[in-house]
Amino acid sequence: MTTTNTHWHNFIAGEWVDAKESTQIYNPATGEVFATIACATKSDVERAISAARACVESGVLTDCRPAQRAELMYRIATEIRLIAEEAAPLLCQENGKSLSDAKEEFLIAARYFEYYAGMADKIEGKSIPLGKDYVDFTYYEPVGISAQIVPWNFPVDICARSLAPALAAGNAVIVKSPEITPLAMTWLATACTRAGLPNGALSILSGPGREIGAALVAHPQVNQIVFTGSVATGQSILKAAAEHATPSVMELGGKSAAVVFQDADIDEVLESVRWGIFFNAGQVCSAMSRLLVHKDRYAEVVEKVAALAQDLSVGAGMDNADLTPVVSLQQQQQILDICQQAETQGARLVCGGKAPDRAGYFVEATVFADVTPDMSLFTDEVFGPVLAITPFESEEEAWQLANATQFGLVAGVFTHDLTRAIRASRALKAGQVFVNEWYAGGIETPFGGIGLSGFGREKGQEALYSYVNTKNVAIRVTAENR
Repeated sequence: MTTTNTHWHNFIAGEWVDAKESTQIYNPATGEVFATIACATKSDVERAISAARACVESGVLTDCRPAQRAELMYRIATEIRLIAEEAAPLLCQENGKSLSDAKEEFLIAARYFEYYAGMADKIEGKSIPLGKDYVDFTYYEPVGISAQIVPWNFPVDICARSLAPALAAGNAVIVKSPEITPLAMTWLATACTRAGLPNGALSILSGPGREIGAALVAHPQVNQIVFTGSVATGQSILKAAAEHATPSVMELGGKSAAVVFQDADIDEVLESVRWGIFFNAGQVCSAMSRLLVHKDRYAEVVEKVAALAQDLSVGAGMDNADLTPVVSLQQQQQILDICQQAETQGARLVCGGKAPDRAGYFVEATVFADVTPDMSLFTDEVFGPVLAITPFESEEEAWQLANATQFGLVAGVFTHDLTRAIRASRALKAGQVFVNEWYAGGIETPFGGIGLSGFGREKGQEALYSYVNTKNVAIRVTAENR
């Protein structure tokens, strides 16, 4: 995969390709450079697209029986599981996340391939009755070339999330890796190669700057765009996609709220807070970044959440600490600036809000109480280990507060009143609603948002149909051929 232990290449049409220029990759736990990766060029984009187009037109993935694609997907999953132990430390070092979480990310990637392997031979059309003089049916065709831009927070997981269904449907895929965490996900290319994926079916382009991503999404031969990232970048991509009317799937983050009622099990709430906002240092698009608590339990919850935050161990991912560093110096400073602004606007800092006195890009587990809807902390995504807590009195007020942002990715409710939980699922404006456990969904459940959180769905059976086009065939049966 590399020419040295620390320099990494692009993967284009089955080959590892170096470049004249490279970019440095930092370890967030130390702030030091530990690797470099080749910077892709516009000519690399053209080469990848040419190889992908040849793969699509050859029919190597579409003319075979779907069961053969399923077998290929299962082999890829097996190869990912085999490399997880070796590859996890690399993800830990470039991203900052704990070693156990890094290994789990590879295992989740394998699970995506297993899940969509089971669906590769079940992409079925239907017959539509038009009367005795007609035969009408539909079937699904792969979109062609899928351009996928992956974020830095879960590069292996999110790459597999879109790569697996795209391949299962018979497409070729070109991935633009994240600028600051591009290394570990290249192991997915290794797994695909070892499993026998045809050349051209996958390319991974790396390097800094926006010109590679821009060249990819604006290319007239790209048939689909899948993007996970910031609202601003997503909007820029959509403008480029509009020129060729390129279909897109957009997942653009959130400002998700969990609503805690009087009858909630506070231990369940605390466990969900632990994972909902402090997992991966809060760098999760579906993080529980707001906690709305009924006034009768408010003081109790604030006190216990603060105790939880202060009890977390802080350290490098390789040490499997509870709270690991954020991904970069820029991200650290952005989070600290937001914390300072929250205090200025009147939010009550309960704990955290600073960078600990140590090397690396760490931010303390932070809890703000008495956060009101007019504060930016209530409405704006932080993407860090910062929780905003707000009291409410009535159910109607809870729904109003929860929906008082432009985002709508996920939401949650903690109650053991079943009818209230059902009301919550209808009242909360989000693509997914958790009840009594944050992140209660799985690979099998569709994921995506509304509003500024984007559109389209990843995961589950529903996601597979983002990677195909429906074709209808209508046949008139005349008297001569009836």
